Order: sequence, then C-alpha cells, then structure tokens
Amino acid sequence: MAYLQVVLIFIAVILLIEGLFLMGRIWWNPEKRRIKEQLRQLSGEPYGRRDINIVRQRIMSDIPWFNRLLLNIRVPLIYQLETMTVQANLKYPLGVYLLTSFFLFVLGFLGATLFAPWLWLRIIVGVMAGLLPILYIKQKKELRLQQMEEQLPEVLDMLARSLKAGHAFTGGLQMISQEFSDPAGTEFRKTLDEINFGIAYEDALKNLVARMDSDDLKLFVISVIIQRESGGNLAEILENIARLIRARFVLKGQIKTLSAEARLSAVILTGLPFFVGFLLFFLNPTYVQLLLDDPIGHLMLIVAGIMLVTGIIIMRRMARLRV
Repeated sequence: MAYLQVVLIFIAVILLIEGLFLMGRIWWNPEKRRIKEQLRQLSGEPYGRRDINIVRQRIMSDIPWFNRLLLNIRVPLIYQLETMTVQANLKYPLGVYLLTSFFLFVLGFLGATLFAPWLWLRIIVGVMAGLLPILYIKQKKELRLQQMEEQLPEVLDMLARSLKAGHAFTGGLQMISQEFSDPAGTEFRKTLDEINFGIAYEDALKNLVARMDSDDLKLFVISVIIQRESGGNLAEILENIARLIRARFVLKGQIKTLSAEARLSAVILTGLPFFVGFLLFFLNPTYVQLLLDDPIGHLMLIVAGIMLVTGIIIMRRMARLRV
C-alpha cells in the first residue's frame, strides 16, 4: 500500500510539472505574443482613452521642472544619454535614470563610510554605484543594436521579395512592421508612420539611422536613397546587401573564435589583482593593513587602479576587432 502511495505521488508530481510547463509554454509563446501585439496595434482601443498629440515633443522627465532643467542645460553628455535612451527603446525617460544614478551615488557614498575612512575611496564607490544606470542604458542599447543587425538580413530579403511581387516600398515597410518583432518591427513602423505623416523618404530613413546607429543599416539607407535618385533594381541591391551582411557575420564569428583565448586572458589578468588582494587580506590582515593605513599605500593604490584601468582599455582594444 505504501509503494502504491509513493507511485501515485510521483505520477501526480510529474503531471503537475508537465501541466505547469505547458501553461508556461502557452503563456510565453512568442508567436502568440506577436499576434496579440499586432491586434493591439491594429485596434483603436488605445486611442479612445487619451488625447492624441501628433506633434513630436522632447520629454526627458515626467517631472515638469526637472524636464525644463534638462532641456535648458547645454551639456553634450545629456544629449548623448538621451540619444542612447532612444536607441535602447527604454520604457522610462532619461530623467528617471539620472535621478536613479544620483540616488545610487549618494547611497554608495554613505554606504562606503561604514568601512572606508578615506574620502577618495568613498567618492570612487559612489561614482561606481552612480554609473550603474548609465551602464545599463549602454548595455541595453548595444543589445538592441545587435538584435537589429541579426534581423536585418531577413528584413532585407522580405523587402526584396515584396518589391519583386509588385508592392510599393511603403508596402514592404508595412509587412516588415507586422512580421518582425522589436527592434526591426518597431523601428520600421516608426519610419512608415513618419512617411505617412508627410516626411520625405530620405529624411525618414535618416531618422531610422539616427535611432539605430548601425553600419549595416546605414548601407541599406544609402543604397535606397541613391536608387531613388539614380534608378536601378532595388530588389537586387537589397539581396546583395543581405548576402554581404551574412558574410560579415560569418567572418565576425571566426574572428571571435580566434580571439577567445586573448579575451579569456584579459579577464584573468583583470580579476587576478582583486583575487590576490582579498586572499592576502583574509589570510594575513596585518600584512595588508600597512598598505591601507600608510598615505604612501593610498598613493600606490591610486596609481595601481589607474594602471589597471589603462590595461583594461588597451586589452579591450587589442581583442576587439571591427569587421
């Protein structure tokens, strides 16, 4: 009887896990999510709940006074961060990340006072904590750009097939916006909306390049602009560009494989000083305490940090090849 209960419990657990797996698969089905997103965009439901403003406005923060402050500050870094925020297609405006950066700086500075009596170390910890939102924006932008470059060959093939079938260029853009997920579908939908609102083809395509800083996308835009001015078979041009991009992907993968050893060596060399320092601190604290208490030790740590950062930059440039 006990064995029968164990078998029944085992079967029930297996069925429960299988049911949860199937429910999760249905819920996270990419095809289903894509169709639901298309239906939501085609329906007029969102427009009935709020007023529509067709004038493009620059909003860096939902806080009015902070938004005016950011718009009036003539600092190139602010505009570069705003461009990165647009390219990353983040949910929140730039002001949210700037305020979060300031909050993390203060939190890191105050937290460092609990274990670091030196002002310079508190500032370094605060700056490192404050840079986390900026690094997040940069990482999201690079990830989205990589996804765009991976989708671009298929996008160009679909656009070329659409032109061969007799559709107009805007018809091909509409098909891309419906069939592809973010970022290709989102960005080409914005381009199509700009064209429908009366913006010239060239300006709409240039805005696309401004939103996605991709060399492959620039090649596509330049080809389309030249073809509209001088004529030619645009479908054949797009197919050649797609073939070229795929060849670049193959070459980039080969270079990444050949440079794997150098990148691994760079990671080991970067983490080795921290590993040895923490190991010595736990094994023999009095041996390391002199470096932390003596002013000359502080200067040595600062110089070592500068040299480490310089070495990281040099190793990244040596192991990172542009194709």
